[in-house]
Amino acid sequence: MRKTVVIDVVGLSSSLIGEYTPFIKQFTATHGLQTIAPVLPAVTTSVQSAYITGRWPSETGIVGNGWYDKTDCEIKFWKQSNKLVEGEKIWECAKKIDPSFTTSKMFWWYNMYSSAEYSVTPRPNYLADGRKMPDCYSHPAGLRDELQQTLGQFPLFKFWGPGADITSTKWIADASLFTDKKYDPTLTLIYLPHLDYCLQKYGDDLSQIGTHLKEIDDIVKQLVEHYKAAGAGIILLSEYGIMPVNNPIHINRLLRKEDLLGIRVERGLELLDAGASKAFAVADHQVAHIYINDPSVFEKVRSLVSNVQGVALVLDKEQQKQYHIHHERSGDLVLVAEPNSWFTYYFWLDDAVAPDYARVVDIHKKPGYDPAELFMTSKARAGYKLLRKKLGLRYVMDVIPLDATLVKGSHGSIFADQKYHAVFSSNNSKADTALEATEVYERIWNCLAG
Repeated sequence: MRKTVVIDVVGLSSSLIGEYTPFIKQFTATHGLQTIAPVLPAVTTSVQSAYITGRWPSETGIVGNGWYDKTDCEIKFWKQSNKLVEGEKIWECAKKIDPSFTTSKMFWWYNMYSSAEYSVTPRPNYLADGRKMPDCYSHPAGLRDELQQTLGQFPLFKFWGPGADITSTKWIADASLFTDKKYDPTLTLIYLPHLDYCLQKYGDDLSQIGTHLKEIDDIVKQLVEHYKAAGAGIILLSEYGIMPVNNPIHINRLLRKEDLLGIRVERGLELLDAGASKAFAVADHQVAHIYINDPSVFEKVRSLVSNVQGVALVLDKEQQKQYHIHHERSGDLVLVAEPNSWFTYYFWLDDAVAPDYARVVDIHKKPGYDPAELFMTSKARAGYKLLRKKLGLRYVMDVIPLDATLVKGSHGSIFADQKYHAVFSSNNSKADTALEATEVYERIWNCLAG
């Protein structure tokens, strides 16, 4: 089968291709450009899973970046086991035809314990004294050491959080080239996250994001030129576009005011107790899954959320079938936001009693996605905390603001204007048609088949 690379430029949409992206503009002009209709939800894990299986979230089970596990009564976000993705992956199908077929997954999600021969993914070291150290996970295990010896330590704190910038994306690109030269895999999947940061912080304000667009354009050029020289088929795509937003919806606060949330107070701070709640929401960008532990409040909850400004759709399990999101992991109700709105996870009514994790970057403890982690309350405060770290003193990097109005861009909704849809470009693009997310699988397969 033909050597192929899929370059995932997160957040890229046709609205961004132009003056600040001269290489991408030329590439798409030469190879054609199609839009990809948003899958519900249009978030990283759901879309990537659709691309590599050709199946909807209702079939893969990836109904979002996080969901509520009803067995152990925990909200789980950003898990990494590939075994969570139900359905045969494209490389597994290809290997049946060509036993010599190999795959490199460079920072695509659900990248641990997969059947791909080579993979690298973020994986910090959590030390006994509470520190979180930058690191990554690889298969084979020795690849991590080779990459970090060659490229330096994986810049975890540049990958997400207030310090996120082009550094991490450049490291991923360089690691992808290193892996390609070492192993020469048949299929390479590369995740370039840089635009995700600036677009959520600034929306589509070109005066703020122009430099960031140029940075990602340069990296795409570097990758394309390498794979072109290697004779590979090249696919350039994104998972979603990011649209401007100005209306954060605090859905859990609404449920709390109706006495539906279970709240625990520990050390004077409040925690959401999902298992003890009658109903609660798992917020994920512009989609929220509402799980209802007490069936008697179902109609009350549906009526309540249906009247919230900024909520475009409220789907029960039967209605979810129409949108391919019905699964045991999906909420009893799934809420979809209007294009200018998004859902916060906030459940406290007074910032003075917000949980300690609210003011830090902690994607696994928070019962929902928190884009405010891209912002910082004070550089001086952060500097003081770093000084304590260097002195070997205990510290908490509590520098994340609790102001959701800072966020200017979001994604996930199916109601995005087409100029904010994900894009697809390769030799067989057809500019006059839009793709479904599940059709990307066939396009990748066609490229592999030559």
